[in-house]
Amino acid sequence: MSTSDVPVGALDTGSGAPIGATAPAFATGAPSLTSLITKLANEFFSEGAVRQSAMSLGPLATPQALSSPVSESVLGPSVATGASALGLQTPAVFSGIPSLGVVGGDPMSSALALPPDFQSLLQLVPQRDGQAPDVAQAPNGSPTPDAAPTPDAAWASDAARAPDAARAPDAARAPDAARAPDAARAPDAARAPDAARAPDAARAPDADVGLPTSFTELDTFSFRPEVVPQTGTGAAGRPFDPYAVRRDFPILSTRVHGRPLIWFDNAATTQKPRAVIERLKYFYENENSNIHRAAHALAARATDAYEGAREKVRRFLNAPSAKNIVFVRGTTEGINLIAQSWGRRHVGADDEIVISWLEHHANIVPWQQLCSATGARLRVAPVDDTGQVKLDEFERLMGPRTKIVSFSQVSNALGTVTPAHEMVKIAHRYGAKVLVDGAQAVSHMGVDLQALGCDFYVFSGHKVFGPTGIGAVYGTSEILEHMPPWQGGGNMIADVTFEKTKYQDAPARFEAGTGNIADAVGLGAAIDYVESIGMENISRHEHDLLVYATAELARVPGLHVIGTAREKAGVVSFILDGFRTEDVGAALDREGIAVRSGHHCAQPILRRFGLESTVRASFAPYNTCEDVDALTAALLKLEGNSGGQRS
Repeated sequence: MSTSDVPVGALDTGSGAPIGATAPAFATGAPSLTSLITKLANEFFSEGAVRQSAMSLGPLATPQALSSPVSESVLGPSVATGASALGLQTPAVFSGIPSLGVVGGDPMSSALALPPDFQSLLQLVPQRDGQAPDVAQAPNGSPTPDAAPTPDAAWASDAARAPDAARAPDAARAPDAARAPDAARAPDAARAPDAARAPDAARAPDADVGLPTSFTELDTFSFRPEVVPQTGTGAAGRPFDPYAVRRDFPILSTRVHGRPLIWFDNAATTQKPRAVIERLKYFYENENSNIHRAAHALAARATDAYEGAREKVRRFLNAPSAKNIVFVRGTTEGINLIAQSWGRRHVGADDEIVISWLEHHANIVPWQQLCSATGARLRVAPVDDTGQVKLDEFERLMGPRTKIVSFSQVSNALGTVTPAHEMVKIAHRYGAKVLVDGAQAVSHMGVDLQALGCDFYVFSGHKVFGPTGIGAVYGTSEILEHMPPWQGGGNMIADVTFEKTKYQDAPARFEAGTGNIADAVGLGAAIDYVESIGMENISRHEHDLLVYATAELARVPGLHVIGTAREKAGVVSFILDGFRTEDVGAALDREGIAVRSGHHCAQPILRRFGLESTVRASFAPYNTCEDVDALTAALLKLEGNSGGQRS
């Protein structure tokens, strides 16, 4: 790094003259460095300022042993990089930090070349009382549509993430005595947003952090750093931390019956991060308009935001083109669109439609309706006793009359991950089209439609941290080009006369009327958020939770897990001997734990196991092993409590 051309922002060097956009490296004399350290320390440890510093500064050095509480009790492994950048290390440490260039042999007596990230660090400090909230600005100074609600902006203070990195699943497996509901929830209460954001005075460097108050104190302030590994990070380079993710969701600070909310009803709907909420707010305050059919500025903004969200969906699914993406209200409407538009044109009497026993009602009823209207037959692929599709019997159902195969990538009731790639290939060998229901897959695993090779794919935004009432249909270009519209009206027409109507090309042909514009934009923000965490991190975390929960729940007498396929997403469906599922759900609710009790809109698969209902706990990246401990403790309490309503 050049020492003569380093952007540092408008810093006060202690000499009274601000440094401009670029400046030479400055000597590390006591007055100037003390001024810099004091400025950075005051800003860095003020309210919420840590939230993005580590991401801005990159993988510098992580202190593993510190003579003051700064690294473990305040910063932690995930954000201690920011402390290193503040100059809180001995002279020997400066030379070990890749982003801090020391000029000359003696680090303390030589010039210190500031990295470009220092400018970003100073720009990330929070607004002071009385100042307007942060609004992301475009280069020309006007607010940008997408910048304001970016996922990074919504990430809560990283300073509170410190202890959390140590809370790996094994660490959470404390002795049973420590797993009582109240005890298990203590850490959550301590991590509530308000508690984590104590007043600045409570975090003053001298009082709590132990920062040096003068330049000379640096000599006794020692770190033992090591390079942070580049594994387990999201798109923004953040180490994955479920406790930090939890703080991104305002509703998760809610208390239910006096207890911190534990949300295990994610298969029904996921909660919404602050980034999505703020994006919706920004749309209605700055962009709200109908799209495509006006020349004014707001229409252009709304159209750009809406079509930008379509491109984000394309990228998220790795579809070939944004023209392959049709916005709908959700998975149910998407399947109905395909059944009514494609199905009525291509399915006739004595043709066959194949589904599986695992399906949600939304992937059963539309096909029954199509069969009733056309005289086609509905055939159902069986599952084994673990809840997995029997591939050999699935293939036996294929034949020359098979027109379409429709199945779930992940079962909402059992969590079974179906062998989707194999099923697509089998169906295509017999000339059938394939629809994959991805409603339960998109929040748990990466989706690559070009690799999967299906003809249709559908999902709902609210299953992947987006708003309700928005979802998407993917269709191949060859199919969408020849599909007739399902609904007629505005936006889907190119020209209308009393004699005939000319339709738009896909995807507009299938988006009649005013669409759910704002929530499509919100879905785009949700996708940004998921990608900032990293789907690989989410999948790994939820798999670990599933393994942990399965082992812990096995300790509850009379509890039986329904659906034990080898490949599962983060869903545990179970029954408890002697208790009705609705009573189990109500008892858990009294403990602040939200689960789903009932048939999960998947009655056929439950009846395959001789049941009418189960209790379902489903996981998300904001769930933790402590949440599982609380669930287990509550079930043990219920099982041992004679006051339960037994069947």
